[in-house]
Amino acid sequence: MNVQSFVKFLFVGYVCGLVLMMTGCVKYPDEQHTSYETLTLARETVTAPIKWSAAIRGAGDVSIVARSTGTLNEIRVKDGQRVTAGTVLFVLDSRSAANSLEHAKADLQTAIANRENARLEAESNKELAQQGIISDYLLHKSQNTLLSAEAQVAQAQAAVRDAQLRLDFCTIKSPVDGLVGDIPMHVGDVIAEGTMLTRVAGVSKMNATFSLTESQVHAVVNELGSLDEVLKIAPPLTFRFKDGSEYSEKGRITSFSGLVDQRTGSITCTVTFPNPKGELFSGMQGTVVMPVEWTDVMLVPLTSIVRIQDKVLVYKVGADSLATGAIVEIEELGDGERAVILSGAQVGETIVAKGAANVHENDRVIW
Repeated sequence: MNVQSFVKFLFVGYVCGLVLMMTGCVKYPDEQHTSYETLTLARETVTAPIKWSAAIRGAGDVSIVARSTGTLNEIRVKDGQRVTAGTVLFVLDSRSAANSLEHAKADLQTAIANRENARLEAESNKELAQQGIISDYLLHKSQNTLLSAEAQVAQAQAAVRDAQLRLDFCTIKSPVDGLVGDIPMHVGDVIAEGTMLTRVAGVSKMNATFSLTESQVHAVVNELGSLDEVLKIAPPLTFRFKDGSEYSEKGRITSFSGLVDQRTGSITCTVTFPNPKGELFSGMQGTVVMPVEWTDVMLVPLTSIVRIQDKVLVYKVGADSLATGAIVEIEELGDGERAVILSGAQVGETIVAKGAANVHENDRVIW
């Protein structure tokens, strides 16, 4: 080998070595695999609170409405004043009603007098007819006149009662114990019949109303047979204020509405709370909480739930580790963490427990 060939050989060898070194330094990225935590469905029993947003209203709340037309002469209460049943709230000008009552009483006296005259004439004609002095026609006519006079008396008595009611309507009283609401009227205002003057909120008992979904109603009916059974066996409920504190008194479910609201697909449930200290007020908003024992149910974390429009899905994991979406029906426990699967899945099936929102159909979820 001459010198020129040797130098060429060294150069080629250097270049090849450099290429090999560079090739050896390149790191190709490994394929990324993501594994998801899974859960095998099983039956268990759990006690958890169910919560509903609720509005408070007095069990004896009453709208105070004018039953007569007249000028407002007196307002005897103030906004927020505590009153008892029978307390006078407003007084309307009663002069016209009092005059109407006097006219009605006078008409009644006239009718009574006419009836007595008709009775005397009928009795007299009866004796004369028995003696053959007058005809049966005159006798029957006088008897019919008496019947008409008696009817006029009855009509006049009804007019007196109606006039007395009109006079009574000028003095407006509270029908319940409670707190007076806002009073938008002023003395001197002309009040038309049917005008709402204020509200009196009954405060001894307060109702909290909330909505039950159709699925909740269906589950209850399937379990107990009827909503009436709920009234008998439902545990005491708690009212939670907006600040998170709890009302000291417990409430009981007292009624369900008989119809499903077509707009919301729900029925209204009413819980009645005693209010001895007056801590609850009409118009309050809060949360009704009921502890419920779920027996023999499939419990899953909310992280396993995927919501797509109006559908609820979980991803089931097959033996091949591939994920398949399944539509399920659930009921959330109200703790913000868990739900019960009511249908769409079976005990022993495996689902993605966390990160289900990142899973796609036929993804391999276990590596």
